[in-house]
Amino acid sequence: MSSALALEASRLCSFALDGRTFGIDILATEEVVRARRLTPVPLAAPDMAGLLNLRGRIVSSIDLRLRLGLSPRQDGEPCTHIIARTSTGSVSLLVDRVEDVVDVAASQLEPPPHNLPEAARGAVAGVIKLETRLLLVLDVERTACPPGRTS
Repeated sequence: MSSALALEASRLCSFALDGRTFGIDILATEEVVRARRLTPVPLAAPDMAGLLNLRGRIVSSIDLRLRLGLSPRQDGEPCTHIIARTSTGSVSLLVDRVEDVVDVAASQLEPPPHNLPEAARGAVAGVIKLETRLLLVLDVERTACPPGRTS
């Protein structure tokens, strides 16, 4: 189980990504920022979207579609930044759109589905069945810097 749901109950910031619903612990969420221009990073991994200047603070931005092995974002497709806290500092998670804050109990967390793309398996801590959809719970630490990566 992820540290994101180590408590009896938790609140998750849910967001859409390539037709799926994901969530991260609300306590790891600093803020939500509308799409802004990113500065490219030469020779960076393809999932490194660039650097975001957030009121004078430089934050690395990760394209979650690419990091999780989902279909790439089309040019002009809207996106939003979720600024998340990690043990190594803040990171921008580039998502399609932010949805709701969802209250869940740790007992609702089930193992991740086997049909996840390989790149997502290490980042998804589990799945929660909501009334109308599944919510894939991301471990922010493993998402921001998966094993074997130094980004």
